[in-house]
Amino acid sequence: MSLESLISATLAGLGYELVDMSMSAKSGLLRVFIDKPAGISIEDCTVVSNHLSNWLVVENIDYERLEISSPGMDRPLRNLAAYQRFMGEQVQVKLRVALAGQRRFVGALRGASDAQIELEVEGEVLKLDVANIDITRLVPNI
Repeated sequence: MSLESLISATLAGLGYELVDMSMSAKSGLLRVFIDKPAGISIEDCTVVSNHLSNWLVVENIDYERLEISSPGMDRPLRNLAAYQRFMGEQVQVKLRVALAGQRRFVGALRGASDAQIELEVEGEVLKLDVANIDITRLVPNI
């Protein structure tokens, strides 16, 4: 099991979703972005930080610093559950390989499956293969 899978399972047991994480080999910084339906507070970050700090020691996982944060207003969407949760919202999608000469699209999320997402861009629904998506982020509604 990968570190990401282990952390995700640990957070799920606490009632949180792992949105994203990164580990810098150079600085030893482990960044973990969490969420839950009601949103994330400072107290949530403290609870997760304390729990993961102890868990990382027990699991003998080498790191220098641990940073816990909410995913922010432009949170990434990385799995089917996230796509389904934010159906109808505006998203920005960056593709690995261009489609019709374009790699970036902004539109309303209209459908999602394990294989592709449907994005409404200027009245036209595009079907984008999940395997070709580099990253999808929410567009903040301000």
